Amino acid sequence: MKALLVIDMLRDFIDADGALTTGSAGADIVDFIEEKIQEFRAKDFPIIYICDNHKIDDKEFDMFPPHCIAGTEGSEIIERLEPEKEDMIITKRRYSAFFGTDLDLHLREKQIDEIYIVGVCTNICILYTAADARNLGYKVNIYRDGVASFDKEAHNFALKELKITLGCIIL
Repeated sequence: MKALLVIDMLRDFIDADGALTTGSAGADIVDFIEEKIQEFRAKDFPIIYICDNHKIDDKEFDMFPPHCIAGTEGSEIIERLEPEKEDMIITKRRYSAFFGTDLDLHLREKQIDEIYIVGVCTNICILYTAADARNLGYKVNIYRDGVASFDKEAHNFALKELKITLGCIIL
């Protein structure tokens, strides 16, 4: 079975004034992601929202500005991609959606063996989630038009790494 992972489409990453905004690159993928969500819903494939969700004193803030702090507006999914009742939301505190979460357990319970990924940031959360997924034996597909980063060069490097090193399918 297939599932769509919508990674970090949160206000702090997508809004122009977000704490760690991806700027126009992130805003430009929203229409595409909205279409994919509708497409997966029409086929009754699960939609799983993966949401960065940090404590105020998270060690990640040694590397990045504070962002997606639990309970703040910045940690909310953008309005246009708001989940429906049957969708699952998984919060995470690290780059990979698998690290310290029950994502793998949920996928296996639903007999999902193939995931499709959209969201941000290509070179961080997308890359590390895909790496863990591949290491766990999942087939991983990345929608090129559905991922973005605040760093175009790193975005392109990550797409190459996803394809060549990890064996992901870039659609």
